[in-house]
This record gives sequence, structure tokens and C-alpha cells, in this order.
Amino acid sequence: MTSPAPPSDLRPIDRLLAIMARLRDPNGGCPWDIEQTFATIAPYTVEEAYEVADAIERGDLSDLKEELGDLLLQVVFHARMAEEQGAFAFDDVARAINDKMIRRHPHVFSDETYENLNAQKEGWEALKAAERAKKGRAASLLDDVPVGLPALTRAVKLSKRAARVGFVWPTVQDVMSKVHEEIAELEAEIAAGDLDKARQEMGDVLFVVANLARTLDVDPEDSLRFTNAKFVRRFRYIEQKLAERGKTPEDSDLAEMDALWDEARAADKASDAA
Repeated sequence: MTSPAPPSDLRPIDRLLAIMARLRDPNGGCPWDIEQTFATIAPYTVEEAYEVADAIERGDLSDLKEELGDLLLQVVFHARMAEEQGAFAFDDVARAINDKMIRRHPHVFSDETYENLNAQKEGWEALKAAERAKKGRAASLLDDVPVGLPALTRAVKLSKRAARVGFVWPTVQDVMSKVHEEIAELEAEIAAGDLDKARQEMGDVLFVVANLARTLDVDPEDSLRFTNAKFVRRFRYIEQKLAERGKTPEDSDLAEMDALWDEARAADKASDAA
């Protein structure tokens, strides 16, 4: 038996909460929504966060509005499942982040002051460390860096944590030397035909590259997204030019496609210089 949707004159967030409660209702709700758990929904939560980042990258504010709604739905979904278990509800989630933001901004909501931005960042990290200690977490400095983060992002966060206590290469040149060292070790394993060790060395290369990104204050995920987009743009150029010749990539060869790649790269450089 169906029932009408929650009335549209409710506050939007209240209506969304009511919609989710209805979807999860064992008596006439949506079978798919009802069977979901924190674990099954988690991948969608991560995916929606990336959809938000993609809309921002494209500068599409209309799409961003929609994607933020999708991400908000994920928060509401998790909060609803927790409420059903008697753990917490959406209001508790909002209350917790309200309290955290006030606590972490004493220079805004109390009389504390910071001399500069670096002092503010140090104060922020000190407050987070105190929160971790209060919760009895993080026996190691690295313990609460989430395992579920994208590997490159987690590598940056791990190296950043270690850098706080001085476990860091002093200069960019030192990190670059380590990059070359790790690449040489990877090359050696490839030459030896040991692909298992090569896989491990590849990880070392990626980790030190992430460390280099941290040293340069560059987000490696952002850099790689940019390069991915560039690759897609240039490969589409290859496909377009081949189509004009009545061909597909399967009908072509590396020499022809590489020449078209160089054309696309030259066009990119000309556009950048304009």
C-alpha cells in the first residue's frame, strides 16, 4: 500500500528526513533501501563525494547543487540507519559538527588569537590531537589516518603526520633524490623479472612521489585528475582525427596514433600560451 510523499511545506531538511524514514519503513518502504547497511552504503557515500569534486572541477554550479544534494542524502541515510539502532540521529550529527567547529575556532568564537596562519594551523592540529587523546585513540601518531582514503591521499596524510615530529627529508632535492633511488630499485626488479618485488617497489615509488607532492604543497589526487582529463582530451583528439580518415584506433598503429598525440599536445601548449 502506497502513501503520499511528505508535504512540501516542511523545511527541506525535515522533508528529506521524512522521505528517508519512509523509504526505510519495513511496512511499505522501498525494499532496496530497507536492506541496506552502513557497509553497503559506504561505497555510494565515497562515490558521491567524488561526484561533488568533479562538479567543482568542471565549474558546473548547477551540477554541484545536485551533487551536494546526493551527498547530503548519504548523510541522512547513515543517520537514519543509526537512529533505527538507537545509536544517534541526524540532529546528533549536526550537533556534533556544530560543537566541533566552535571548539576548533577559538579565534572566532572566543578571545583566543593567533599571530599568523601558521600559528592557526598549529593550533588546529593541537586541538585535533587533544580530541584524539580524549577519545583514547591513536596510540601511534598514524593510527587514525583512515585506511579507506584513496591511497595517494592517505600517503600524503601519513607523511604529513610523520613530518610533524621531524621525520621528513629536509629539502625538495632530498625528496627528488629518493624518487630517483626508488625508480632505480623498481627498474632493477623489472630487469630481474621479479614482478612481485616490482609491485612492492612500485608502491615505494608512488609513496615517495606522494611525499614529494606534500613537500611541494600539491594535492597528488588533484594533479592526477588533471592529467587524467588531459589524457582523455588528447585521446579523443586521436579518435576524432582517425574518424576523419575513416578509421578507428583498432585500424591504426602506434606510429600514427603517436603522431596524432603529438598534434594534440602541441594544441594544448598553444592553448596554454594564448
